Amino acid sequence: MNAEPHPVGLTIRGAVKVYPGTRALSSVDFDIRMGAVNVLVGENGAGKSTLMKVIAGVETLTLGQIEIDGQPVTIRTKEDAVANGIGIVFQELNLFPEMTVSENVFMGSEPTRYGVDVDTRRVAEETRKLMKRLEQDIEPDTRLGYLRIGQQQVVEIAKALVENARFLILDEPTSALSASEVEVLFRIIEELKSQGVGIVYISHRLEELIRVGDYITVLRDGKVTGSRPMKGVDIPWIVEAMIGGKSKDFSKNLGHSFGAEIFRAENICLPKLGGGLTVDNVSLSLRAGEILGLYGLMGAGRTEFLECLMAQQPASTGRFYIDGKEIRERQVAGRIARGIALVPEDRKRDGLIQIMAIRENLTLSSLAQFTRLFHLSLRQEAARATDFIKRLTIKVASAENPVSSLSGGNQQKVVIGKALMTEPKVLLMDEPSRGIDIGAKAEIYRTMRLLAADGIGIVFVTSDLEEVLALSDRIIVMADGHITGEFGRGAPAAEVIAAATPAKNKDKAA
Repeated sequence: MNAEPHPVGLTIRGAVKVYPGTRALSSVDFDIRMGAVNVLVGENGAGKSTLMKVIAGVETLTLGQIEIDGQPVTIRTKEDAVANGIGIVFQELNLFPEMTVSENVFMGSEPTRYGVDVDTRRVAEETRKLMKRLEQDIEPDTRLGYLRIGQQQVVEIAKALVENARFLILDEPTSALSASEVEVLFRIIEELKSQGVGIVYISHRLEELIRVGDYITVLRDGKVTGSRPMKGVDIPWIVEAMIGGKSKDFSKNLGHSFGAEIFRAENICLPKLGGGLTVDNVSLSLRAGEILGLYGLMGAGRTEFLECLMAQQPASTGRFYIDGKEIRERQVAGRIARGIALVPEDRKRDGLIQIMAIRENLTLSSLAQFTRLFHLSLRQEAARATDFIKRLTIKVASAENPVSSLSGGNQQKVVIGKALMTEPKVLLMDEPSRGIDIGAKAEIYRTMRLLAADGIGIVFVTSDLEEVLALSDRIIVMADGHITGEFGRGAPAAEVIAAATPAKNKDKAA
């Protein structure tokens, strides 16, 4: 009789987690099989992150039991988890931007010389080996804050690899990675599988799950609705288990006509440290009611272009116009007052104040609406926040809970709600569906369509080809800081991809 190819290393039975006003987990059974990728999928708020936090020692179970190798264990702290060989890469990065890459990678596990001081040479050498293993050209002494978010996610993965975890949890590990970085990650996963590591993989990219997974567990409203080997699983099965087959057409065009030009950018440039331009003479226009997709690979300059528009890049040059009138305001508040709002790429760093209430985060940019002289009407503010919570279907127990209590997808909805409360003429959205499940995407895409039908012009940045093709009325492609292509609705995917390929890569291919 052959031995089990993927024996169960960690098991949870009857997991219950109750927070004030909500039941996040209800009698959940979950297994982590060794030498395999154990996929965990579900809508935002389904309980995925809560379950992983329990395993990682961030949260404790209200009821239930955890066993490792058949023996009951108690995991109450991160130290308990590490002692039991559990590592986790959270969807929201937990790094120190003012410290170096090597300091972040070895934080809490620094090798020392004779137990006296940190062996900095060894730290640098080991970090350099890890970066090479992860196929990244990142120097160990680089300050983390200088890296783009995709590179920071690679550092987070390296941090988990340092601990030599038997069980590795990856929560949305590819959400900020380029296509080439995703391929590197998949190669690392195969290597870890061959070493017998049990991997839990959480993602909203369903095709990715089918490609990488060996076993799948689906959660809906804190309960398991499907659990089986991945063989024979397809996207319709996953969708049915996730949302009961109630999938929505989130890219349907409402058929409205566009208005006059509402926004124009002329010759926008942003100097690059060390020479050259991050944004290289970008000019574009936007009509009222139009959804303009800005597509490109990581480093194309898309995010930086939006930052120039929001007065977040003082060194930028060029001109912007709203309704034909030049924008001269040099501060973010001034740009918001002119009718521009931004949903940033990194919601944790740039979009939310984690310790503040959901209500306070929603109304943060639009408090003037509820203010008379020196008086803030808390009743009007609360009513407006409640309206947007319903409008965006944000799953909350109370609007007064801290925004950090929400799942990643619901936090993203709060950021979008905050931008919409300013009643913008032009809405900028940088990777609006990052970390969002298919149900939440449906609501956000539908909202974008309704806003466009009301005459708002939308510019959204995305690295998701399917998303930009399905949602855009017009597509502008960027590479190496400049515009390399413009396409209408129904553009061939191959042509869009070709336009997004940097010139240097094309030369290599030739």
